[in-house]
Amino acid sequence: MSLVVVGLSHRSAPVEVLERVAVPAADAGKVLAQLLEREYVAEALLLSTCNRVEVYAVVTAFHGGLADITDVLAGQSAAALDELSDHLYVHYAAAGVEHLFSVAAGLDSMVVGEPQILGQLRSAYAGAEQAGSVGRTLHEVVQQALRVGKRVHAETGIDAAGPSVVSEALAAVAAEVTAADGAGLTGRRVLVLGAGSMGGLAAAALRRAGVGEIVLANRTRVSAHRLAELCQAEGTPARAVGLDGVTAALAEVDLVMCCTGATGAVLSLDQVAGVAATRRNPLVVCDLGLPRNVEPGVGEVPGVTLLDLNTVAQRLQHQGSGSGSVSAAHRLIAQEVRDYLAAQRAAEVTPTVAALRKRAAEVVDAELLRLEGRLPALDAAVREELARTVHRVVDKLLHAPTVRVKQLAEAGGGQAYADALRELFELDPQAAAAIAAPIRPASPPDDFSGGPG
Repeated sequence: MSLVVVGLSHRSAPVEVLERVAVPAADAGKVLAQLLEREYVAEALLLSTCNRVEVYAVVTAFHGGLADITDVLAGQSAAALDELSDHLYVHYAAAGVEHLFSVAAGLDSMVVGEPQILGQLRSAYAGAEQAGSVGRTLHEVVQQALRVGKRVHAETGIDAAGPSVVSEALAAVAAEVTAADGAGLTGRRVLVLGAGSMGGLAAAALRRAGVGEIVLANRTRVSAHRLAELCQAEGTPARAVGLDGVTAALAEVDLVMCCTGATGAVLSLDQVAGVAATRRNPLVVCDLGLPRNVEPGVGEVPGVTLLDLNTVAQRLQHQGSGSGSVSAAHRLIAQEVRDYLAAQRAAEVTPTVAALRKRAAEVVDAELLRLEGRLPALDAAVREELARTVHRVVDKLLHAPTVRVKQLAEAGGGQAYADALRELFELDPQAAAAIAAPIRPASPPDDFSGGPG
């Protein structure tokens, strides 16, 4: 079985396509269940964020697994596969590991080096584990990816390349409002729709920018109140309103930042147009949702400027990427991939080595039992010394070939060496396979609710 990655991201697809394939947190369990029901998919993890939708799967056959995954993604987007094929990318085996490590490190993010992807990957893993779709292979590679991601951020300084999508979006907003009246963000009143992880990042960035007041609206009002209290504790006036108070808040603020996990628009064209008609000052709306939180027509309303993920992407195209730290990150990841693959190749022969030692122990035990039958009067101390001597001889004979075969396997061709051992020592292939066989995860529960991202 091998790892395969199938997905779309800001690099391969426009926002319009990404939002069609995006999987809301509430639907993640259902999609994982659909993947596990397929013939060639043994394990699956779904990573859906504001700029990527990716399936990491362990498949029993490449072409069959690829067909299974793309069929599920097409069904999720209610689009024909032909519509998605131009935007899909596929990474298999070693290339899949390298891609996962790069994603975890923030190298494949819209804002290179942003640290939020680590938390999103961790949440995706937790959701897949809860859904019962993670087995031994995905567990090992994802845990390794999380470790590599943390190491890259700690050792390369890549964080300086770009803090987050939120901060880039806020920079675009600041440029827009400054162009309008030259005043910047200081003292502005801002409405933040969404109190999850993205909403928290937005509130923190707004506090640092020195805004005058933050109004927080969220489906769960308790979360909005909690974030408002945090803002107040940091010295920025803030208050929470329910979704029924959004229209009134629109009339009072200068800026709206939308970053909810909703599956549909939470800010409608009619809602914004009705408020804009009564306003004297321009309104800037920033939509960071995927799927989009704001109806596209809002950008056509007089006096309203709409910025979105496309705006962020366009800004980033004209910026440097901190080439020194990025190059260092690429080198570190390349070494980590080599080490991981070498360890995996060595692990391929481990079950055969274990089966060989088990077979040797069985032969020794049988011979010692036969000796006991032939010489029942043999002194107990002598019998114990004979047993220790025979075990030592067998261990010494097996030590060099078993150590060497692991070393050879790390360089490639591990399965061939394992096959040779089984042939030379007449080992039962089923015995070695049983030692390595992963436990099939349980079926996913119906009430799964995915994490943020």
